[in-house]
Amino acid sequence: MTENTNLPAATQAELGELERALDGVPMRTRAAMLLMTVGETDAAEVLKHLGPKEVQRVGTAMSTMPELRQEQIEGAVRLFLEEVGGQSGLGVGANDYIRNMLTQALGDEKAAGLIDRIILGGNTTGLDTLKWMDARAVADVIRNEHPQIQTIVLAYLDADQASDVLALFPEKVRLDIIMRVASLESVQPAALQELNNILEKQFSSSAGTQAQTLGGVKTAAEIMNYLDSSVETELMDGIKEVDEDLATEISDLMFVFDNLIDLDDRGIQALLREVSTESLKIALRGAENDLANKILDNMSRRAAEILRDDMESMGPIKVSEVEVAQKEILGIARRMSDAGEIALGGAGGEDML
Repeated sequence: MTENTNLPAATQAELGELERALDGVPMRTRAAMLLMTVGETDAAEVLKHLGPKEVQRVGTAMSTMPELRQEQIEGAVRLFLEEVGGQSGLGVGANDYIRNMLTQALGDEKAAGLIDRIILGGNTTGLDTLKWMDARAVADVIRNEHPQIQTIVLAYLDADQASDVLALFPEKVRLDIIMRVASLESVQPAALQELNNILEKQFSSSAGTQAQTLGGVKTAAEIMNYLDSSVETELMDGIKEVDEDLATEISDLMFVFDNLIDLDDRGIQALLREVSTESLKIALRGAENDLANKILDNMSRRAAEILRDDMESMGPIKVSEVEVAQKEILGIARRMSDAGEIALGGAGGEDML
């Protein structure tokens, strides 16, 4: 970025105006707006320092950028300048911009798949490479491997990606893997070496020398959180038949949509800044009244009135659509919790997700 010293520091009143201009614009969209203003080269340098999920979120925000007012774009840039200073000119259209930026960041070969899906690429090897891959591709890589190898992979992946991979296996295999994940505690270097050897031809991997803590009941619960309700129920029933105590332990650690009521007001407000109104109004159709009221109480009066009107005017909504919206919001909440932006308490009480 090139430093810009011509802009004076904004006053508190000006900062307030900037925030109001951006009201309702999620943080990931603001980040995408910034990357669209700094030029392809600088944006590519930023992307090199992001992880798979961060690239996915920002890249998707870029590719689905809504129509924004000029004051919103200027507001996002100005607020950013208040913290770090510096900007450069706006580039080309979104599709060409993303293609050129990712090619500069990752090279032609790695960017080819990333351009199609917005979630591939990066200078990663071994297990880390799997985090950039489509769930079906990961499932194909490990489908014929030993169940313990499959377990290590699932435990290593982020919970949402792991749940997508797990859902692609037959019911009996899913049950075996999730039970193994729950009982896994650590992985020795020899096991990681074996796994990396399997992936070596495809990913030019190399193994570490330290044992890693992977899996456990909490990891199993996090993976279960992301499964479709029908698959989750089926899997939980299977676990109960094998080990009822384990099923209870996993259930206690799972975090469901209605648990969001345990967030304090500040946490609710932070979450609302990241959630789209469309997802929220669908998700609240299946929420307990206390949670819906708490969320509405933490919105501005006008925003709450509009949301209530939208919900009342909505026609019948499929349960599956409500579940998808709720899982989307839960995914955002978990990411914010991981980043230390909000505090989520599991159903089990003291543990933090």
